[in-house]
Amino acid sequence: MFGLSELAIILIVVIAVIAVRKGPELARTAGKSARILKAEARAAKESGPEPQVIQGEVLRPGTAAGTEQSHGTR
Repeated sequence: MFGLSELAIILIVVIAVIAVRKGPELARTAGKSARILKAEARAAKESGPEPQVIQGEVLRPGTAAGTEQSHGTR
């Protein structure tokens, strides 16, 4: 039977073989994910704060959020 040290060596060899085959693919995928995450974080910083939604508030088309216009009385 195999001892603990022989099983550990076999396990290390199996992990090494799998890492050689899948390593470049995993690194490429991680790099793409990091680039996408950076781009999204940069876009979120540049866009500024998110608009706040207030329950019951209605903005008419053509009016800017946060500005008040006086239309006079009817």
